[in-house]
Amino acid sequence: MALHPSDEPGPYPAEVRHRIRRDVETDYTYVARALNECGVKVVCLQHDSTIWGGDDGAYVLDFARALRVPIVATLHNILPQPSPAQREILRELVDVAQTSVAMTRAGAALLSSVYGVDPTRVAVVPHGIPHLPLVASEVNKPRLGLKDRAVILSFGLIGPGKGFEAVIEAMPAVIKAVPSACYVILGATHPAILARDGEAYRSGLQARVAALGLGDHVMFVDRFVGRVELGTWLEAADIVTTPYPNLELSTSGTLAYGMAAGKAIISTPFAYASELLAEGRGRLVASRSPEAFAESFVELLNDNEKRTAMGIRAYDHTRKMVWWEVGAEYRRIFDRAAIAPTSAPHRPTHNLAAAVV
Repeated sequence: MALHPSDEPGPYPAEVRHRIRRDVETDYTYVARALNECGVKVVCLQHDSTIWGGDDGAYVLDFARALRVPIVATLHNILPQPSPAQREILRELVDVAQTSVAMTRAGAALLSSVYGVDPTRVAVVPHGIPHLPLVASEVNKPRLGLKDRAVILSFGLIGPGKGFEAVIEAMPAVIKAVPSACYVILGATHPAILARDGEAYRSGLQARVAALGLGDHVMFVDRFVGRVELGTWLEAADIVTTPYPNLELSTSGTLAYGMAAGKAIISTPFAYASELLAEGRGRLVASRSPEAFAESFVELLNDNEKRTAMGIRAYDHTRKMVWWEVGAEYRRIFDRAAIAPTSAPHRPTHNLAAAVV
């Protein structure tokens, strides 16, 4: 099943049998009823309030309520300070689901303390990562035109709120100390941003790079890259940075993938980073502080031993996060959900209307 914007149906492989247009409310119950009749044993539902239709993603409840098969709900962003409506929507989704999955212990704790969720109904399964070999960054740099450069990497969909500005502002101080330094911003502009604003945000970043005279030290790779190419960029990086100013983020694939490649990570202290980078597995710096980023970049780029040791600690910690480990854990959760009693599924009585007044 695929969920997509109403005006972007997109090509899908043959195994995608059902589609929900995000902003068409009737699609949600229609597809749920189709799944009830086609022999599905468990529905694995991925939840982030920003991807589902309706106010605060409320249409997800139309889908979940109409299902008559067990739901395993993976919760991608658990807000520590939700609005009343956001809190009630997530509470009801967890009530409807057979099992809910948080990706960190901190996320599971939030479900209990902030949302009032019974901890026994929540499993903790980490964000999955690819298995990448632990290789020296110099191995792949020539393939990317980065031979003899000290490479700092950010990647993902590009748009405001990622904090790239702070790293760009840090680069003059970095290259003064490390003249070979290069900051690579890898990824296409987020489709929603592109549809609304075009490339205004990227153009603004490029203008700031030009104003600071950083044309030889900041590289924009404006495209979506596949799994193999992304692995090459990660392996070529000396440092991966996640400079996100939103400190409530409870997951980050970029951070997880950087750790998977055994790279030193420099990040703002958002919730996910604070948990994963503990015990010397990375470095946390103040949000929106070019000075803090510059200091840490220079220190680690000039200390190969410290940088390598940090990356190895990150790599070792994430071996339990590789896809086959995560997949095996999900398989166990699905098996338990499929055989659980379904005669009296959780159907909440919360008054959502009262929450959104």
